[in-house]
Amino acid sequence: MNGRRALAAIAGVSAALLGVGAGELAAALVAPASGPFAVIGGTLIDAAPAWAKDTAIAWFGTSDKAALLTGIAVALLVVSAVAGLCEARWRRTGIVAFIAMGLAVGGLSLTRAEATEISWAPSLLAGFAAAGALRLLRDRFPEPAPITQAEPHRSEPHRSEPHRAEPLRAEPGSRPATPQPTSAGEPTSAGESTSAGEPVRILVPSRRRFLAWAGGTAALGIALAIASTAARAGSTAVANVRKAIRLPRPATPGPAIPAGAELDVPGITKLITPNSEFYRIDTALVVPTVDPASWKLRIHGMVEREIELSWDELLRLPMTETTATLSCVSNEVGGDLVGNAVWLGVPIRELLARAKPSSSADMVLSTSVDGFTAGTPLETLTDDRDALLAIGMNGEPLPFEHGFPVRMVVPGLYGYVSATKWVTDLEVTRFDRATAYWTDRGWSARGPIKLESRIDVPRAGRALAAGETAIAGIAWQPHVGVAAVEVRIDDGPWRRATLAPAISDDTWVQWSMPWTADTGQHEIRCRAIARDGTVQTGEVAPPAPDGATGWHTIPVTVGN
Repeated sequence: MNGRRALAAIAGVSAALLGVGAGELAAALVAPASGPFAVIGGTLIDAAPAWAKDTAIAWFGTSDKAALLTGIAVALLVVSAVAGLCEARWRRTGIVAFIAMGLAVGGLSLTRAEATEISWAPSLLAGFAAAGALRLLRDRFPEPAPITQAEPHRSEPHRSEPHRAEPLRAEPGSRPATPQPTSAGEPTSAGESTSAGEPVRILVPSRRRFLAWAGGTAALGIALAIASTAARAGSTAVANVRKAIRLPRPATPGPAIPAGAELDVPGITKLITPNSEFYRIDTALVVPTVDPASWKLRIHGMVEREIELSWDELLRLPMTETTATLSCVSNEVGGDLVGNAVWLGVPIRELLARAKPSSSADMVLSTSVDGFTAGTPLETLTDDRDALLAIGMNGEPLPFEHGFPVRMVVPGLYGYVSATKWVTDLEVTRFDRATAYWTDRGWSARGPIKLESRIDVPRAGRALAAGETAIAGIAWQPHVGVAAVEVRIDDGPWRRATLAPAISDDTWVQWSMPWTADTGQHEIRCRAIARDGTVQTGEVAPPAPDGATGWHTIPVTVGN
């Protein structure tokens, strides 16, 4: 029985793999955001409490989405195995379960912000494909091996009876085997030979043949899933549109990188973060692919004049280039959810000036194409900082993962209140009238980036040779700037590090300090001092609700 249960579970899992592969490929071709995994994952992200999201980011960092998808996959495999077991015991129950799941996920897809008229179709296709595959495998499910029993010879003077074969009774609910007589000399199901008049053998589907069918079904599903990934990555014309874009020259060039701004210290964080290494934290399981030709931005709400802007109209406006450091509010002290890039875009203050916000407005609610929202203080979008509707990042069009074709960049604010990717809507309003995605989940409404510093060299926990070495890292507080960094070794005094020239007050700055390392265990900590005189606090606080605090502290082992 245990072997039969395992085969039934395999049937359910194989059928589910085929269904999911078919659904994901269909989604990639007609509605990328409506794949079964994206719908389930997006719903879980929106429904999860704040502590669950914080825990996921703390545990997995920028791999939080991969962890979520893995969890969904494991849960799906378990449910599918149960469906296979039910189908083997009670006919049609597993089939009905797969169809019901397809209907449920299809219904959920219509509640998503990015839903279209056919968003339901991929999940429904997945449910029916899985149901059909399960029925196919059920019909090939191996029965218990038959045992042939012949009646004993009876010696009677005037008559003899031929041997009779009686197979064991099949289990309740199983498919009855069909008896097939064999001809003389033909191999039996057991590989024996019979001659005319010998017992009838019963041929049943073999376990090996069933596993071949199940493996083929699963392999086809995996192949379809791989094809869906390729379709999302390369079949869309939007990827070709992005490649063809030539960014306009900025009317206001960004500040030049001063000599000596990048220190020659092996292991220190790069001054400019490459696009491929820039951290990514957002709520989109499937990266939106927005065609610039169809992109529009609407500015409305508490304004004298509503504005709608197309991609071509945006490109004709004077562009500003700036270098700015962005940070995620979930970044732990010493964490890597921070990056520094060169951005190109249109100052948001100029667009708001055309719309003429009401004097009583104090917030702009930005909305992404995937439904994410952020509430940004109005004054941070209208003061002298370079808050941009950005179209370029480090000299190229925005990567899809970072908001192509248009995103917001606001120096000095954590991303959850300002850095809306794939932005399509700006509503001028008030904090007492509207809330945003993360503030609905308990995070602070305004989110200014706190003064932070980090030790990059030496690496925490790594052995270090005694003698002359360097302690180095970065510090940041965008829109305020860093004036100094101090380092403390063990219980010694705070010592001033050498600060490299900063690109601007909106960017992080590198720092270093020589150190003669003595043999033994040491503890190194750092703190920054802002241009306004603020000293980085040593009080330890978690990221929620408005950013982590404390001094970055690392243990170091120095050997001979």
